[in-house]
Amino acid sequence: MMSDAKTLVTVPSQQLPVSYTPDVVVVGGGASGVAAAIAAARSGADTLLIEQRGYMGGMGTAALVPAFCPYTDGEKPVIRGIGLESLERMKLAAGDDFMARYKERLDWVPIDVETLKRVYDESVTASGAGVLFHTFADQVLLEGDRISGLVITNKSGRSVVQAKLYIDATGDADLAALAGVPFHVGGEQGELQPGTMCFLVTGVSKERFDRFLAESGQGGQLEKTVTEAQRNGDLPEGRKRISGIAWLSDTVAGFNFGHIFGIDGTKAEDLSRGAIEGRRLIETQIRFLRKYVPGFEQAYLVHSGDQIGIRETRRIVGDYTLVVEDFLSMRSFEDDIARNAYFIDIHLANASSTMTIKHLPKGQSHGVPYRCMPPQGKSNLIVAGRSVSSDRPVQGSLRVMPNCFAMGQAAGTAAAMASRSGGGFRDVPVPELQRRLIEQGAWLGEKPGQAGAVSEAVAVKVEFDQEAYR
Repeated sequence: MMSDAKTLVTVPSQQLPVSYTPDVVVVGGGASGVAAAIAAARSGADTLLIEQRGYMGGMGTAALVPAFCPYTDGEKPVIRGIGLESLERMKLAAGDDFMARYKERLDWVPIDVETLKRVYDESVTASGAGVLFHTFADQVLLEGDRISGLVITNKSGRSVVQAKLYIDATGDADLAALAGVPFHVGGEQGELQPGTMCFLVTGVSKERFDRFLAESGQGGQLEKTVTEAQRNGDLPEGRKRISGIAWLSDTVAGFNFGHIFGIDGTKAEDLSRGAIEGRRLIETQIRFLRKYVPGFEQAYLVHSGDQIGIRETRRIVGDYTLVVEDFLSMRSFEDDIARNAYFIDIHLANASSTMTIKHLPKGQSHGVPYRCMPPQGKSNLIVAGRSVSSDRPVQGSLRVMPNCFAMGQAAGTAAAMASRSGGGFRDVPVPELQRRLIEQGAWLGEKPGQAGAVSEAVAVKVEFDQEAYR
């Protein structure tokens, strides 16, 4: 039983050893953390990445999100650099059949989880960054407006990491929150997007499934079938479609299907409840697939997420807050460090509410300014990923993995620059940061002097040893 939250215990003070003294420490090994670590290390900074699990990938591996969201604006990739490199590495490493299926695709490419774990391992370590798995940062040490150290906990005990620059890539702004940074959570009433327990099945037939879709006229959404099952009591009320099926082969498919409501990903109790309810819901969904969906009669569950997938928690208060008007007007900023074309995608907060979706015109995007990432009140801390400074609608667009790669690459590059100069993140000259990002293959829009900096979408050059990933 949980104890009264007002019960307090004084923990004796202790002296802790300093275990690491890198130039840059990245906390969180999801898409933003992977890109940040690679960018910082490639730029010459002594870099350490700290991750709570035994592998990198965040929601793409721990939560089994079945596919990467779009890299393109419908005409060209807007996410390039380390993000596009990571996608292409995974495609090559996943084998000839996978590569043949998805060689030309940049949007909604299925995630081969075990391959992606290995690709991240090799990419991050090859960059020169150090990796520390099975480790939590549970306390921030402060000196004025600077972080002077992190207390970390793992099987080796408790120790302190002292770095010059700190990158919060936790997805939940955990480091920023520990440092006392102001933030917002969810909507006006505190409501949060629901979580989803994703899963992987085998023993299925893509050929029979595709034939069923063609004959029933349902596309990939299965809305009629889901509605029928809900009417018959074979599925709970809520989401009316299956929008997240990703085929890794003709007999293996990943699912992003259904919602668990009222989950706050910053609370261990909610994550625990989400895990239990999520696995129970998967059992119901597997029965539905076998009963209602041709091609899935022999579906066999082989993997569920290590944790429930989380879409939304904290959003920091930064030097600038990106708002929905910036998205709709496709605004560009003088300090752009990325472009975003993904649609606003806010999932229903409860079973009776509706989803909010808003697309930009094909071929269009908006800028993501550097000022969204440094949190107010801290000079040597930067946040990358879904918890940057934005309003809730824009967070529903920025939160996806391709965008996290782009923001992470900018954060890591800025950290390396600040490390060399001895300053903080606000001391980084943005024009120089932009120039370096473009040199690394990032795309910041067709601004004067940049239009020719990157080749056409389908011919983007991804430089790495391809043979090592076959």
